[in-house]
Amino acid sequence: MTSSPTPKLIPKLTLGPVLYNWSAETWRDFYLRIADEAPVERVYLGEVICSKRAPLFDPHLEQVVTRLGNGGKDVVFSTLSETTSNIDRKLMEKIAASDGFDVEANDASALFHIKDRPHTIGPHINVYNEESLKFFATNGATNICLPPEMPASGIAALGKLASEIGIDLEVQVYGRIGLALSARCYHARAWERTKDSCKFICDVDSDGMDLHTLEGKPFLTINGIQTQSYTCLNLISELDEIASYGIERLRISPQSTGTLEAIDAFDAVLGNRLDIEEAKAKLEETRIDAPFSNGFYHQKPGYEWIGSKSID
Repeated sequence: MTSSPTPKLIPKLTLGPVLYNWSAETWRDFYLRIADEAPVERVYLGEVICSKRAPLFDPHLEQVVTRLGNGGKDVVFSTLSETTSNIDRKLMEKIAASDGFDVEANDASALFHIKDRPHTIGPHINVYNEESLKFFATNGATNICLPPEMPASGIAALGKLASEIGIDLEVQVYGRIGLALSARCYHARAWERTKDSCKFICDVDSDGMDLHTLEGKPFLTINGIQTQSYTCLNLISELDEIASYGIERLRISPQSTGTLEAIDAFDAVLGNRLDIEEAKAKLEETRIDAPFSNGFYHQKPGYEWIGSKSID
Protein backbone atom coordinates (compact mmCIF):
# COMPACT_ATOMS: atom_id res chain seq x y z
CA MET A 1 0.00 0.00 0.00
CA THR A 2 1.52 3.33 -1.05
CA SER A 3 1.19 6.43 1.07
CA SER A 4 -0.59 9.48 -0.31
CA PRO A 5 1.67 12.30 -1.49
CA THR A 6 1.99 15.30 0.80
CA PRO A 7 -0.29 18.08 -0.50
CA LYS A 8 1.57 21.00 -2.04
CA LEU A 9 1.57 24.07 0.18
CA ILE A 10 -0.05 27.04 -1.54
CA PRO A 11 1.06 30.25 0.19
CA LYS A 12 -1.49 32.97 0.87
CA LEU A 13 -1.08 36.49 -0.46
CA THR A 14 -0.82 39.47 1.88
CA LEU A 15 -0.70 43.21 1.29
CA GLY A 16 1.90 45.21 3.19
CA PRO A 17 1.21 48.70 4.57
CA VAL A 18 1.30 51.68 2.23
CA LEU A 19 4.74 53.18 2.80
CA TYR A 20 4.20 56.50 0.98
CA ASN A 21 2.39 59.73 1.78
CA TRP A 22 -0.67 59.41 -0.42
CA SER A 23 -3.59 61.79 0.01
CA ALA A 24 -6.10 60.57 2.59
CA GLU A 25 -8.75 60.06 -0.09
CA THR A 26 -6.38 58.11 -2.34
CA TRP A 27 -5.35 55.95 0.63
CA ARG A 28 -8.99 55.30 1.54
CA ASP A 29 -10.09 54.47 -2.00
CA PHE A 30 -7.13 52.15 -2.50
CA TYR A 31 -8.03 50.06 0.53
CA LEU A 32 -11.73 50.02 -0.34
CA ARG A 33 -10.80 48.51 -3.69
CA ILE A 34 -8.56 46.00 -1.95
CA ALA A 35 -11.46 45.05 0.33
CA ASP A 36 -13.81 44.47 -2.60
CA GLU A 37 -11.53 43.16 -5.34
CA ALA A 38 -8.19 41.78 -4.14
CA PRO A 39 -7.70 38.06 -3.38
CA VAL A 40 -5.43 38.65 -0.38
CA GLU A 41 -5.79 36.88 2.96
CA ARG A 42 -4.23 39.58 5.14
CA VAL A 43 -3.90 43.37 4.94
CA TYR A 44 -1.39 45.36 6.99
CA LEU A 45 -2.50 48.88 7.93
CA GLY A 46 -0.64 51.66 9.65
CA GLU A 47 2.03 54.33 9.28
CA VAL A 48 5.45 52.68 9.17
CA ILE A 49 7.66 55.59 8.07
CA CYS A 50 6.63 58.89 9.71
CA SER A 51 4.34 59.46 12.70
CA LYS A 52 3.42 62.92 11.39
CA ARG A 53 1.50 61.30 8.54
CA ALA A 54 -0.65 59.01 10.70
CA PRO A 55 -3.35 61.54 11.75
CA LEU A 56 -4.07 62.35 8.10
CA PHE A 57 -5.71 58.94 7.64
CA ASP A 58 -7.57 58.73 10.96
CA PRO A 59 -10.88 60.07 9.55
CA HIS A 60 -11.07 57.09 7.17
CA LEU A 61 -9.56 54.35 9.32
CA GLU A 62 -12.77 52.96 10.80
CA GLN A 63 -14.43 52.77 7.38
CA VAL A 64 -11.42 51.03 5.86
CA VAL A 65 -11.08 48.51 8.70
CA THR A 66 -14.80 47.68 8.58
CA ARG A 67 -14.81 47.27 4.81
CA LEU A 68 -11.72 45.05 4.87
CA GLY A 69 -13.29 42.87 7.54
CA ASN A 70 -16.50 42.59 5.55
CA GLY A 71 -14.38 41.59 2.57
CA GLY A 72 -12.96 38.66 4.52
CA LYS A 73 -9.52 40.19 5.06
CA ASP A 74 -7.48 39.66 8.22
CA VAL A 75 -6.45 43.16 9.34
CA VAL A 76 -3.10 43.65 11.09
CA PHE A 77 -1.87 46.99 12.43
CA SER A 78 1.77 47.80 11.68
CA THR A 79 3.94 49.91 13.98
CA LEU A 80 6.54 52.49 13.02
CA SER A 81 9.88 51.18 11.78
CA GLU A 82 11.77 53.75 13.85
CA THR A 83 10.87 55.31 17.20
CA THR A 84 12.88 58.45 18.03
CA SER A 85 10.48 60.99 19.60
CA ASN A 86 7.62 61.25 22.08
CA ILE A 87 5.16 61.47 19.18
CA ASP A 88 6.61 58.27 17.74
CA ARG A 89 6.33 56.50 21.09
CA LYS A 90 2.73 57.57 21.62
CA LEU A 91 1.75 56.32 18.17
CA MET A 92 3.54 53.04 18.72
CA GLU A 93 1.83 52.58 22.10
CA LYS A 94 -1.56 53.35 20.53
CA ILE A 95 -1.05 50.72 17.82
CA ALA A 96 0.27 48.16 20.31
CA ALA A 97 -2.87 48.62 22.39
CA SER A 98 -5.20 47.83 19.45
CA ASP A 99 -7.94 45.57 20.80
CA GLY A 100 -9.03 42.59 18.75
CA PHE A 101 -6.32 42.99 16.09
CA ASP A 102 -2.93 41.44 15.54
CA VAL A 103 0.02 43.85 15.62
CA GLU A 104 3.09 43.80 13.39
CA ALA A 105 6.19 45.06 15.20
CA ASN A 106 8.64 46.90 12.94
CA ASP A 107 10.79 48.31 15.73
CA ALA A 108 12.11 46.56 18.83
CA SER A 109 10.48 49.16 21.10
CA ALA A 110 7.07 47.72 20.18
CA LEU A 111 7.99 44.33 21.59
CA PHE A 112 7.86 45.61 25.18
CA HIS A 113 4.15 46.36 24.76
CA ILE A 114 3.08 43.22 22.88
CA LYS A 115 5.33 40.57 24.43
CA ASP A 116 2.43 38.97 26.32
CA ARG A 117 0.19 38.49 23.26
CA PRO A 118 0.56 36.77 19.89
CA HIS A 119 2.04 39.13 17.30
CA THR A 120 3.80 39.45 13.97
CA ILE A 121 7.40 40.51 13.32
CA GLY A 122 7.72 42.83 10.34
CA PRO A 123 10.49 43.00 7.72
CA HIS A 124 12.17 45.99 9.40
CA ILE A 125 13.27 43.80 12.31
CA ASN A 126 16.19 41.65 11.21
CA VAL A 127 15.58 37.92 11.41
CA TYR A 128 18.53 36.44 9.56
CA ASN A 129 19.23 33.16 11.35
CA GLU A 130 17.73 30.27 13.30
CA GLU A 131 18.59 31.69 16.72
CA SER A 132 16.80 34.99 16.12
CA LEU A 133 13.77 33.15 14.69
CA LYS A 134 13.59 30.92 17.79
CA PHE A 135 13.96 33.95 20.06
CA PHE A 136 10.99 35.77 18.53
CA ALA A 137 8.88 32.61 18.36
CA THR A 138 9.56 31.91 22.05
CA ASN A 139 8.46 35.45 22.92
CA GLY A 140 5.07 35.33 21.22
CA ALA A 141 5.62 35.84 17.49
CA THR A 142 3.30 33.71 15.36
CA ASN A 143 4.30 35.13 11.98
CA ILE A 144 7.59 36.63 10.79
CA CYS A 145 8.06 38.55 7.55
CA LEU A 146 11.69 38.00 6.61
CA PRO A 147 13.87 40.92 5.46
CA PRO A 148 13.59 41.25 1.66
CA GLU A 149 17.35 40.93 1.17
CA MET A 150 17.30 37.31 2.33
CA PRO A 151 18.68 34.88 -0.29
CA ALA A 152 16.93 31.62 -1.18
CA SER A 153 19.34 29.57 0.93
CA GLY A 154 18.48 31.58 4.04
CA ILE A 155 14.75 31.41 3.35
CA ALA A 156 15.01 27.64 2.94
CA ALA A 157 16.88 27.21 6.24
CA LEU A 158 14.45 29.34 8.22
CA GLY A 159 11.46 27.77 6.49
CA LYS A 160 12.58 24.34 7.68
CA LEU A 161 12.93 25.50 11.27
CA ALA A 162 9.67 27.45 11.19
CA SER A 163 7.79 24.31 10.13
CA GLU A 164 9.36 22.37 13.00
CA ILE A 165 8.46 24.88 15.71
CA GLY A 166 5.06 25.89 14.31
CA ILE A 167 5.54 29.50 13.25
CA ASP A 168 4.50 31.05 9.93
CA LEU A 169 6.99 32.80 7.65
CA GLU A 170 6.24 35.55 5.14
CA VAL A 171 8.36 36.73 2.22
CA GLN A 172 7.99 39.93 0.18
CA VAL A 173 7.62 39.03 -3.49
CA TYR A 174 6.67 42.33 -5.13
CA GLY A 175 7.27 46.07 -4.67
CA ARG A 176 10.17 48.33 -3.88
CA ILE A 177 12.58 47.02 -1.26
CA GLY A 178 13.21 48.86 2.00
CA LEU A 179 16.99 49.14 2.46
CA ALA A 180 17.74 51.55 5.30
CA LEU A 181 16.29 54.06 7.77
CA SER A 182 17.66 57.34 9.08
CA ALA A 183 16.77 59.75 11.88
CA ARG A 184 16.87 62.49 9.24
CA CYS A 185 14.21 63.02 6.61
CA TYR A 186 15.73 62.92 3.13
CA HIS A 187 12.62 64.36 1.53
CA ALA A 188 12.65 67.44 3.76
CA ARG A 189 16.37 68.02 3.21
CA ALA A 190 16.02 67.70 -0.57
CA TRP A 191 13.51 70.57 -0.46
CA GLU A 192 15.68 72.60 1.96
CA ARG A 193 13.29 72.05 4.86
CA THR A 194 13.73 70.61 8.32
CA LYS A 195 12.05 67.43 9.47
CA ASP A 196 9.79 69.35 11.87
CA SER A 197 8.72 71.91 9.26
CA CYS A 198 8.56 69.66 6.20
CA LYS A 199 4.95 70.62 5.31
CA PHE A 200 4.48 66.99 4.19
CA ILE A 201 6.57 67.56 1.06
CA CYS A 202 6.88 63.78 0.59
CA ASP A 203 3.34 63.81 -0.80
CA VAL A 204 4.72 64.99 -4.16
CA ASP A 205 6.22 61.52 -4.76
CA SER A 206 3.57 58.81 -4.68
CA ASP A 207 6.19 56.06 -5.16
CA GLY A 208 9.14 57.82 -3.53
CA MET A 209 11.72 60.22 -4.97
CA ASP A 210 14.29 58.74 -7.33
CA LEU A 211 17.92 59.34 -6.40
CA HIS A 212 20.41 59.62 -9.29
CA THR A 213 24.14 59.17 -9.61
CA LEU A 214 26.34 62.04 -10.84
CA GLU A 215 25.96 60.50 -14.30
CA GLY A 216 22.17 60.83 -14.05
CA LYS A 217 21.38 57.14 -13.57
CA PRO A 218 18.61 56.33 -11.05
CA PHE A 219 19.79 53.83 -8.45
CA LEU A 220 17.86 54.41 -5.17
CA THR A 221 14.51 55.79 -4.05
CA ILE A 222 13.90 58.11 -1.11
CA ASN A 223 10.74 57.90 1.00
CA GLY A 224 10.95 60.28 3.95
CA ILE A 225 13.45 58.72 6.36
CA GLN A 226 13.58 55.51 4.32
CA THR A 227 15.95 54.49 1.54
CA GLN A 228 14.42 52.04 -0.91
CA SER A 229 15.55 50.23 -4.02
CA TYR A 230 14.94 52.02 -7.30
CA THR A 231 14.03 48.70 -8.87
CA CYS A 232 10.80 46.86 -8.10
CA LEU A 233 11.20 43.40 -6.59
CA ASN A 234 9.44 40.69 -8.59
CA LEU A 235 9.69 37.04 -7.51
CA ILE A 236 6.89 35.69 -9.71
CA SER A 237 9.31 33.20 -11.32
CA GLU A 238 10.41 31.87 -7.93
CA LEU A 239 6.99 31.13 -6.41
CA ASP A 240 7.17 27.34 -6.66
CA GLU A 241 10.59 27.28 -5.06
CA ILE A 242 9.54 29.64 -2.27
CA ALA A 243 6.47 27.48 -1.58
CA SER A 244 8.68 24.39 -1.37
CA TYR A 245 10.51 26.04 1.56
CA GLY A 246 7.31 25.99 3.59
CA ILE A 247 6.63 29.73 3.36
CA GLU A 248 3.03 30.42 4.39
CA ARG A 249 2.56 33.99 3.15
CA LEU A 250 3.74 36.12 0.24
CA ARG A 251 3.72 39.90 0.68
CA ILE A 252 3.03 42.47 -2.00
CA SER A 253 4.14 45.99 -1.07
CA PRO A 254 1.77 48.65 -2.44
CA GLN A 255 2.78 51.02 -5.22
CA SER A 256 0.66 53.81 -6.71
CA THR A 257 0.02 51.86 -9.88
CA GLY A 258 -0.36 48.20 -10.75
CA THR A 259 -0.83 46.82 -7.24
CA LEU A 260 -4.20 45.18 -7.82
CA GLU A 261 -2.97 43.84 -11.15
CA ALA A 262 0.10 42.41 -9.41
CA ILE A 263 -2.09 40.73 -6.79
CA ASP A 264 -4.23 39.19 -9.54
CA ALA A 265 -1.17 37.97 -11.45
CA PHE A 266 0.42 36.33 -8.43
CA ASP A 267 -2.91 34.80 -7.41
CA ALA A 268 -3.41 33.40 -10.92
CA VAL A 269 0.05 31.80 -10.93
CA LEU A 270 -0.51 30.28 -7.48
CA GLY A 271 -3.84 28.92 -8.70
CA ASN A 272 -2.37 27.55 -11.97
CA ARG A 273 -4.63 29.82 -14.02
CA LEU A 274 -1.71 31.67 -15.62
CA ASP A 275 1.78 30.58 -16.56
CA ILE A 276 4.89 32.50 -15.54
CA GLU A 277 5.54 34.17 -18.89
CA GLU A 278 1.96 35.40 -19.17
CA ALA A 279 2.12 36.75 -15.64
CA LYS A 280 5.42 38.55 -16.35
CA ALA A 281 3.86 40.20 -19.39
CA LYS A 282 0.90 41.43 -17.36
CA LEU A 283 3.19 42.81 -14.68
CA GLU A 284 5.31 44.62 -17.27
CA GLU A 285 2.19 46.36 -18.59
CA THR A 286 1.15 47.76 -15.22
CA ARG A 287 4.35 48.24 -13.22
CA ILE A 288 5.69 51.55 -11.93
CA ASP A 289 8.30 53.28 -14.06
CA ALA A 290 11.20 51.18 -12.81
CA PRO A 291 12.80 47.88 -13.84
CA PHE A 292 12.14 44.62 -12.03
CA SER A 293 14.80 42.91 -9.93
CA ASN A 294 15.33 39.66 -8.02
CA GLY A 295 19.05 39.78 -7.29
CA PHE A 296 18.94 39.41 -3.51
CA TYR A 297 17.01 36.15 -3.77
CA HIS A 298 19.74 34.70 -6.00
CA GLN A 299 22.55 36.01 -3.73
CA LYS A 300 23.51 38.68 -6.24
CA PRO A 301 23.38 42.50 -6.05
CA GLY A 302 19.77 43.33 -5.26
CA TYR A 303 19.16 45.52 -8.31
CA GLU A 304 19.97 42.71 -10.77
CA TRP A 305 17.45 40.68 -12.71
CA ILE A 306 18.34 36.98 -12.85
CA GLY A 307 16.39 35.19 -15.54
CA SER A 308 16.13 34.26 -19.16
CA LYS A 309 15.06 37.74 -20.15
CA SER A 310 16.00 41.09 -18.65
CA ILE A 311 13.08 43.39 -17.91
CA ASP A 312 14.18 46.95 -18.62
